[in-house]
Amino acid sequence: MPTETFEFQVEARQLLQLMIHSVYSNKDVFLRELVSNASDALDKLRLAALRDDTLDADTSDLHVEIEIDQDARTLTVRDNGIGMSYDEVGRLIGTIANSGTAAFLEELKEAQDAAGAEKLIGQFGVGFYSGFMVADEMTLVTRRAGESSGTRWTSRGEGTYTLESADDAPQGTAVTLHLKPADPENQLHDYTSVWTVKEIVKRYSDFITWPIRLVPGAGDGEGTSDPETLNSMKALWARARDEVSDDEYHELYKHVSHDWRDPLETIRLQAEGTFEYQALLFLPAHAPHDLFTRDFRRGLQLYVKRVLIMDDCEALLPPYLRFVKGVVDAHDLSLNVSREILQQDRHIRLIQRRLTKKVLSSVKEMKANDADKYGTFWREFGPVLKEGLLGDPDNRDALLAVASFASTHAPDEATTLQQYVERMKDGQDDIYYMTGESRQSIENSPHMEAFRARGVEVLLLTDPVDEVWVDAVGEVEGKRLRSVAKGEIDLDVRDGEEADGEREKQAEAYAGLLGWMKEQLGEDVKDVRLSTRLTVSPACVVSDSHDLTPALENMYRAMGQDVPTAKRILELNPGHLLVQGLNQAYKDREDHAELVETAVLLHGLALLAEGGQPTEPARFVKLVAERLERTL
Repeated sequence: MPTETFEFQVEARQLLQLMIHSVYSNKDVFLRELVSNASDALDKLRLAALRDDTLDADTSDLHVEIEIDQDARTLTVRDNGIGMSYDEVGRLIGTIANSGTAAFLEELKEAQDAAGAEKLIGQFGVGFYSGFMVADEMTLVTRRAGESSGTRWTSRGEGTYTLESADDAPQGTAVTLHLKPADPENQLHDYTSVWTVKEIVKRYSDFITWPIRLVPGAGDGEGTSDPETLNSMKALWARARDEVSDDEYHELYKHVSHDWRDPLETIRLQAEGTFEYQALLFLPAHAPHDLFTRDFRRGLQLYVKRVLIMDDCEALLPPYLRFVKGVVDAHDLSLNVSREILQQDRHIRLIQRRLTKKVLSSVKEMKANDADKYGTFWREFGPVLKEGLLGDPDNRDALLAVASFASTHAPDEATTLQQYVERMKDGQDDIYYMTGESRQSIENSPHMEAFRARGVEVLLLTDPVDEVWVDAVGEVEGKRLRSVAKGEIDLDVRDGEEADGEREKQAEAYAGLLGWMKEQLGEDVKDVRLSTRLTVSPACVVSDSHDLTPALENMYRAMGQDVPTAKRILELNPGHLLVQGLNQAYKDREDHAELVETAVLLHGLALLAEGGQPTEPARFVKLVAERLERTL
C-alpha cells in the first residue's frame, strides 16, 4: 500500500502546536504515557488470547522495551502486545480532535498565565501526543496480533501525518521519538540519558505488571550490554496479605513518605464491585515537624492500573487525616485526570468516604487492642484528628469514639467521653472542661477550685483546636459540654432551699459593693457578681455563656479576622477574708481612693491568675509596690 498523507483538522493542528510549545512543567510524563499505553496493549493481548485460543499471537514473553540511541537522539518504546491494524491507526491515532477540542482551545486562549495553561492541558489529557513536547518527529510502527501486515505512522506535529504499510513490523507497537536538541542547562531532562530514563520509570511505572526492559542502544555510553528490567512489578497492595512481609510494607512506606522510621500501623483495603480500587495506607509513628504549616504536602499517591498519576492527591482523604501516607490504585479512572477534576469526581468522593471510615475504624481497633500503640498515635496526631470534629460532622461520632483527653480523674491516664459520662456524679448533667496552655496552668486556675473541692471531674484540654470543637460538638450522649470558665456554675450539693437562702443573704449583703465595683471598673468588666466556683482565691474572671474566650479571640485575630473584644465578668468569693474586708470597708465608707485601688488590684490579680494581664500593667505594678511599701 503506497504512502498516504493526511491532514489534521484545523483545531487539532492548533492543539498540537500549543502542546509542542507549551510550558507544561513536567515533560517527563510523556514516558509514563507511552509505557502505560504499551502496558494496556499487553493486557489486551493476554485477554484476547484467553478468549480466542485460535489467535495466532506469541504470548510467551510479554514485555515493554525502551531503547535509547544517543547518537541519533532517539528514544523508542515498544511492546509485543495486541498492536493495531491500518484502520485502527487512522481512527485511534489520526483523530486527536474527536471530542471537546474547540471548547478546550477557547479556554486555553483565555488562560492568562502558564499555570492556567498547564491545568487545562492536564484536564484535556496529553496521552500519545505528549511525545511532541520532547520530540520533533514521532514514528509509530505496529502490527495487530494475528495479522500478517503492519502499519507505519509518522508525523512532525505540524498538521499532517503519513500512513503506509510496514510488512516487516513485528507483533505489537513501537513508538520512536526523534528528540529535540539537548538543553545543556537542563541535563536532568536529557531523555537520551540512561539514568534519567531509569528514574522516570522507577517513579511512575515501578508497579506495572509487565517487565519494562532497557535494551542496549547505540552510543549510550553507560555500558549497557544486556536488557535490564527497570521496574519491580511488586504492587504490594495487589498481592495477598500473607504474601507480603512487614519489611516489604515498611520499605514501601519509606519510599512514599520519605520517612526513615517504620510506620506505626499498616492498613489495607480492597473495594470490589462496580468501582474497583485497592488501597495501602500507613499511619506514621511520628508527626512531621511541618504538620501544622500551610506548606505541608498532604495526600496519597494515586495510581490507575499500577501507573502513578499523582504524588500528593489531596482529594483522597480529608485535611484532618493529612498525616496518613500510602497509595490508592483505582481501576476505572483516566490516566490524565487533573486535581480540579478529581475534586468533582463521584468515584473519588466515594473512595474518600471509604478510606476515612477505614482509618478511623483502624484507630478504634488499635485503641481497644494496643494501648501503647494507641497512646503513641494520639500523642502525635490527636490534635490534628480533632480538627475533624469541626469539618466532618458525618464522622463526628467515630472521631469522638477514638478521641481521649486528660482529666482530673487520673494524672497519668487519658479518658474517653464515654468513660467520663459513666463516672459522672448523681445529679450531674454536664461534662465539664477547661482549656488552657498546659495541664499545670489549668489545674492551678481559680476556676477549678470548687470542682476540686467537690470531686467533680474536669477534662483538661490543652490543644488550640480544643477552643473550637467543644462549641461545634455541643453535647455527647445527651450531656452538654460546659466550660468551667464560662457562665454561672452551681455545684452546691446542699438542700436547695438552704442553698438558695444563703445565696439570697449574700446577694443582699454584697449588693452595694458589687454595683459600686462595676461602676468603678467601668469598661474593663461586663459585670461584677458573687462566685460559686471559688473556694480559695478572692476573685476570678469568666466569660459569659455565649461569649468568645480570650484564647479564641486571639486565634481568630491570628487568622486575620476582626473580632471585637468581649468584656469579662469579675466574680468575687464571698468567703474570702479580702473580699469580706473590702465589703466592710465599703459599708464603713472608708477612704474612697483606697477602695478604688483595692478593686483595681482584685481585678488585676484575677486576670493574672488565668494567664492574662491587667488593662494597665504599669498602674497595677505601681499600686502593688505602694501597698507593699505600706506594709513594711
